[in-house]
Amino acid sequence: MSCSRFLLPQRLIPKLHSTQTLIHKLKRRNHIIAAASVSGSGAADYNSEQLLDNVARKEKRKRKIAGIDQDELLDPSNLADSDSCFLEFNGVHIHYKVCNSSDDYSQANVPMVLLHGFGASLYSWNRVMKPLSLLVRAKVLAFDRPAFGLTSRLFPPFTKTKALNPYSMLFSVLATIHFIDVLAAQKAILVGHSAGSLVAVESYFEAPERVAALILVAPAIFAPLTLNKEKTDSLSGGGDESKLESIWKPFFMLLSKISNFIVQMLKGIRDMLNSLYKKVLSAILRSAVGVMLVRMAIDRFGIAAVRSSWWDPNQVTEHILQGYTKPLRAKGWDRALVEFTAATLINTETERKQPLGTRLNQIQCPVLIVTGDRDRIVPSWNAERLSRAIPGSKLAVINNCGHLPHEEKVEEFISIVDKFLQTALGNPESPAST
Repeated sequence: MSCSRFLLPQRLIPKLHSTQTLIHKLKRRNHIIAAASVSGSGAADYNSEQLLDNVARKEKRKRKIAGIDQDELLDPSNLADSDSCFLEFNGVHIHYKVCNSSDDYSQANVPMVLLHGFGASLYSWNRVMKPLSLLVRAKVLAFDRPAFGLTSRLFPPFTKTKALNPYSMLFSVLATIHFIDVLAAQKAILVGHSAGSLVAVESYFEAPERVAALILVAPAIFAPLTLNKEKTDSLSGGGDESKLESIWKPFFMLLSKISNFIVQMLKGIRDMLNSLYKKVLSAILRSAVGVMLVRMAIDRFGIAAVRSSWWDPNQVTEHILQGYTKPLRAKGWDRALVEFTAATLINTETERKQPLGTRLNQIQCPVLIVTGDRDRIVPSWNAERLSRAIPGSKLAVINNCGHLPHEEKVEEFISIVDKFLQTALGNPESPAST
């Protein structure tokens, strides 16, 4: 049986054409929708990637403190310069530098030890180490106090340091005296800036025979008010007044004893509350909250503090900012700063000593105080008051200068130090003054 082609009735052919046209349109529309869907998916993917990039950038900014990436912190020794030195003292690897630029170097000449202020490092002495070495014709040494610069960071318990807190004032004082030994000198001139001035003065009281002179630059030592004490003659009555005195004397003696008892009792309560306060404060500072607050403070105010330390902030170059922020690349810088703050606020050493303000008049070595008239951190009037509290001290005020005279006004600073040393130590005319 032969096969023949199937033929549609004539009346169905137009409907077939219209159906094919409809199918073609539907296929075309689906293709467009699919393309649009793919295109829309790509746009969505692009927007998602852009959103993730923005979030990542924001997170990266959060991980930066004062512009320093906190994801790539290094051991302090890996940040050292070519002229950096390290010395172990009571378990702490202290970063220091020595400058000896004088051809006329002699072991008999008196060297210098430079002590930086809070938040700084030996970098702050970078501009004056060489001129000072030429001035004294001896070695000039600067070191990073614990919690600052490239000195190693240790955390409690301080077993390696024989229970001596490396962030305490006593540690910095003993380290200062040790560096005089490192210089193989009997005495040294101690130059302290801001809070470093406090270390210099306390080092003097710890070993006055090792300190030839003190140079206090913008000293963060709050001097007491010096009031002239006038002698008053005691009035002695006679007759009836004498009789009244004899009557009331036992009463006043009893009242005095009761008052002393109350004072001693209140003192005991105060000491107990003070001890409790210190423990609570210590716990808060050393907590994650304390570390976070320190990081926030440095990030928000660190750069601004450097700029405000200069009378003319326009002189603060990017190179200077990098020098000050470099230690933020060291591992543990934030926790170390917390430990330093805790050691400063919870200082039990001062309880065993007389207040520094009452000891200033006991300083017997030559003292020079240098301040800037536009200091926004420690006002110049405090330096003037300090000079009155230290007998025989010399005061020099540098005009149009902020908190960093040794950085902002190098030539004037060196000239002032030169004149002081010639008078105080009888130094021969130095190369700086010729």
